[in-house]
Amino acid sequence: MPRARLDTATVIRAAAELADERGLDGVSFTALAARLGVRGPSLYHHVAGPAALRRAIASLAFTELADRLSRATIGKARDEAVYALAEAFRDYVRAHPGRYAATVPAPPPEDRELARASREVLRVVLAVLAGYGISGPDAVHATRQLRAAMHGFATLESAGAFGAPIDFDESFRRLIATVIAGALRPAAGSSSLS
Repeated sequence: MPRARLDTATVIRAAAELADERGLDGVSFTALAARLGVRGPSLYHHVAGPAALRRAIASLAFTELADRLSRATIGKARDEAVYALAEAFRDYVRAHPGRYAATVPAPPPEDRELARASREVLRVVLAVLAGYGISGPDAVHATRQLRAAMHGFATLESAGAFGAPIDFDESFRRLIATVIAGALRPAAGSSSLS
């Protein structure tokens, strides 16, 4: 049976799946070619090289994550929106740990397309924070605090770092409640944190 013709989207999706299974560092042209049933050099028709492949995985992940966060927060405000955003984020990291790992470093400033995809995720977070009246530099600080909490918990959980058989969902809910009480409400009560 003849092999189906490859296109760039198919190559990127296969690379993202491989990242989720083996970790981002486990994605190589050799492994990807084997998965797709092609010779490694033929992948260069679709992706310029390993760095471009990693960038494409990050772009896909930013797009997926922005969509997931947006859908989770539609029609919600303040605490309800933060909990929905946090759960959607956590679910994404658990389902797609490899492709999520590609989103962790900030896009290089010269990569406008990747930066735009990253900003779509940020746009959703800032919209949620706006419900508390948080904007400007306070929104940057609040975004960093919320991201650090969600990222830390979700990546530790995905790595199997929590040994005690106590309810992970409750631990995560308490963490987000702490962020809301400590980072979002105080900032909403004043125009400046200084």
